[in-house]
Amino acid sequence: MMKRWFASLVNRAVAFVVAAIVLSALAVALISSMVTRSELEAQAREQVETIASLVASDLDTRLAQRRDTLAHVAEGLAMEENVLSARARVLIRREIALQHLFDGIYLFDTSGNVIAEHPQQYQQTGLNVSGREYFQQTSNQLTPMISAPYVSNYEDRPAIMMTAPIFDHRQRFIGVLGGALMLAGDNFMEEISTVRIGKSGYVGVATRSGVTLSHGRTGETMTPLRLENPVLRDAMGGYEGTQRTRNQEGTETIMSVRQMSQVPWFVAAVWPAREAYAPASRLTDSFVQVLLIVILVVAPLALIVFRRLMAPLRNLGFQISERHLGIRAEPVDVAGGSEIRQVAETFNTVMEERDEVMASLAEREAFFRSLTQSAPIGIIQTDVLGRIEFVNPAFEQIVGIDSNDLLHSPLIDGVYEDDLPGAVDKWRAALKNNAVFRGRFRLKTPEDRPLVWADVMTAVIGTEERTLGTITVVRDITHELEIEAELAEEQERADSILGVLQEGVLMLDVDGVIRYANDAACGFLGLPEGCEQASFFECVAIESENRCWGPEDLLFSADIDSLYGTMRNSLGRTFDVDLAMLHLHRDSDHHQLIVVIRDDSERRREEERLSWEATHDSLTGLLNRRAFNSSLVKCLGEAGTKAADSVLMLIDLDYFKPVNDEGGHLMGDDLLGRLSDLLRVSVRQSDTVARLGGDEFGIILPACGLARAAELAETIRRGVESIRIEQNGKSFGVTASIGLTAMSAADGGPLEVMARADEGAYAAKAGGRNRVVTMPPPPRDRPG
Repeated sequence: MMKRWFASLVNRAVAFVVAAIVLSALAVALISSMVTRSELEAQAREQVETIASLVASDLDTRLAQRRDTLAHVAEGLAMEENVLSARARVLIRREIALQHLFDGIYLFDTSGNVIAEHPQQYQQTGLNVSGREYFQQTSNQLTPMISAPYVSNYEDRPAIMMTAPIFDHRQRFIGVLGGALMLAGDNFMEEISTVRIGKSGYVGVATRSGVTLSHGRTGETMTPLRLENPVLRDAMGGYEGTQRTRNQEGTETIMSVRQMSQVPWFVAAVWPAREAYAPASRLTDSFVQVLLIVILVVAPLALIVFRRLMAPLRNLGFQISERHLGIRAEPVDVAGGSEIRQVAETFNTVMEERDEVMASLAEREAFFRSLTQSAPIGIIQTDVLGRIEFVNPAFEQIVGIDSNDLLHSPLIDGVYEDDLPGAVDKWRAALKNNAVFRGRFRLKTPEDRPLVWADVMTAVIGTEERTLGTITVVRDITHELEIEAELAEEQERADSILGVLQEGVLMLDVDGVIRYANDAACGFLGLPEGCEQASFFECVAIESENRCWGPEDLLFSADIDSLYGTMRNSLGRTFDVDLAMLHLHRDSDHHQLIVVIRDDSERRREEERLSWEATHDSLTGLLNRRAFNSSLVKCLGEAGTKAADSVLMLIDLDYFKPVNDEGGHLMGDDLLGRLSDLLRVSVRQSDTVARLGGDEFGIILPACGLARAAELAETIRRGVESIRIEQNGKSFGVTASIGLTAMSAADGGPLEVMARADEGAYAAKAGGRNRVVTMPPPPRDRPG
C-alpha cells in the first residue's frame, strides 16, 4: 500500500515537503542544541571550577591559619622541660584562641606521652602516641606539620592533627603542641559537605593517598577513594582541571579538581551533567511540540496545492499513451506550467525526429562496420544465438584465424576447454540479466601458436521489445599478465624481507589509513596480523619532548630521520620508540607516508643507568662527590637569601679500619649500608646526603639553622654509635666525628666551606672522637 501511495508524484512532493520541514527543523534543533549545550557546558565548567578553587583556597587558608597559630603558641612555651610538664594543664586551659580553632588541644612530652589536654572529656592524658606518624615526623624534623588523616583514640573518630615542636630557651626540643580537628565534627570540615552546586551538585575532599575526608553527596569520611573514576586517579597524581566523567553509579558528571598547597589533599566539585544541561532538554521538548503542530497544518495544505498543480501532467500522460498506441495522430496539447509545456513540446519534437532516426539506422550500421575495421582491439558481433556475424581484423590477428573461418560459428567455441565451464555460466547469467559480462580466460589458437589470455567484455544489443544479439570487445593481455606475475613475485620477496625485520614498517595514506604493515608493525600497534585498513592515528599516540604528534604534525612536517619519543598503542601499552618517516609523492593525489618504528627501550634504559651511576655511589645508593659538589655550589648561591642559614655537615667515621681488617670487607660494606639508611631517615626530603669516599659522608641542610643542625648532628652521632654488627661472637661498631658549619654569603666558594667543616671533623677527632664540633662562618663584612 505504501509503495502504491508513493507511486504518485503528488504524494512524493508532499512527503518531500514534510521531510524538508522535518530535516530543516532537526538541523536547526541540532545546531541550537549543540550551541546551547556548548554554552551550558562552558558555564557549568566555569561554575564548578570556581567552586572548587574557592573551597580549596578557603580550606588552605583555614589550615594555614591554625598551623601558624599553633606554631606561634608553641614558640611562646619556651621554658624548662620540667616546668612545662608541671604547668601543662594550666598552659592548655589558658590557650583560649586554640580552643576555638581546634576540637582538641594536647601537650606531648618528648617520649610521646599526653601530659595535658583540652577538653578533658577526651580522657587522653597519660596516653602514649610515640607510634603515631604525626609525632614521629614532628620530633624528627622539628617543624610544624599537618598530619595525614587517622582514626583517633576517642570513639575511633577520624581526625587530623596539627603539631608544632616546643623548644626551651637553649633551643632544645622539650615536647610537642598538638591540635586535633575531627573530620566529622562541628567545624569547617563539616561545612564543606554542605556546599551545593545547583540542586544535586556537591563538593568532596580527599587525600592523594586515596582517603576520602569529606563527601558532599554520601557524607562518607575516612573511607577509601573509589578509583573507578579516571579523574580521581589522575587527581591522586597531582592533576588539576575540569573533565566530563561518570561517578560510581554511572551518572555523567562535570568534575573540577583543585590541588591544595598546604597539605597533599585535593578538592573535587561535581555537578551532574543532566542537571547542568536541563535548560537545553526543555528547549528541545518545546521545539518537538511546535514541529508536530506545523506538520499537521502543512501536510494537508501541501496535498491540495500539489494536486491542482499536477492536473495538466495527468492529461499529458493520457495523450502520450494514445499517441503511442496510434489512437491519436495529432501532436499532444501544450498546457499547464512551464515544465509541463516543455515536456509536451519535447515529446512532439521526439516523435518528429523518430522517423528520421529510423531512416538513418542503416547508414549508422554501415558506419559502425567501417569504424571497427580500424579499431586496435578485437570486436565481435553475434546474433541472438551467439553465432558470429562480424569480426574485425584486430580479432583475427589476436587469435590467428581468418574471419571466413570464424563467421557463423558459436562465439563460445573459441574459449579454451579448461576455462570454458566458468566462462559459460557467468556469460549466460550476465546476458539473462541484461548486464555487461566481464571476464578473463584463454582463447583457442592454431596449434603452432601459444594460447592467448584475453580480457573480454560482452554487452547485449537490442531494444526494449527484443534482443538483436551481442557485441564483444576483446583485448590481448598475455604480456600484461606476465608482467603482473613478475611484479607479484617481487612483492612476495619484499614482503618476506619486511616480515622478518624487527622494525615496524607501515605505508599510510593522507587519512592515516594503513595500506601496508609488516608483522612487527602490527605488534607495535597492538593489532592482529594483517592490520591493513585500520587507522594509524586512532591506534597510537606519539609524544616527544612534551609534544603530542597529531595527524597534521606528521602530514605537514618534513621527512623525519629519527624521532625519539614514546608511543601508546591501542592496547594501552607504552613503548620507547625511535621513529622515522618519509613522504612519497608529496603535493599530489597519491601522497603517502612510509613510517619505520624501532623499539628504543634498551638504549634508553642504558642511558638512564649510566646517568644514575654518574651521580650516585654504587655501594650505598647515596649521591657521589660530584653530585654533592653541584648541590653545594647551588646552596652557596642562595646563601643570605633565606630566613635561616644553610648548614654543611661532614661525617668522618671512627675506628672503621678495624671493622674492615677484622670483620672483612663484606662486613664493612654492610656497616656502610646501615649507616646510609640511618642518614636517609634522619634528614628532610629537601636535604642532600652523599658518600664522599671511603668512610666520609656529607650532608647539606638548606635553611636549617645552626642550632637545629647541631641537634640533628647529635641525633645522627647517637644513631651511628648504636649500630652494632655481631660476627663469630664478637661485636663490631663505629662512632662518628662530625664537623658543622653554616654557609655564608661571605664564603669564597665550596672549597672554603668544605675546609671549614672538615676542620670541625678533625677537631672532633682530636678531641676524643664521637662528638660534634661546630665551626663559625666567616664574618659577613670581612675584607675581600
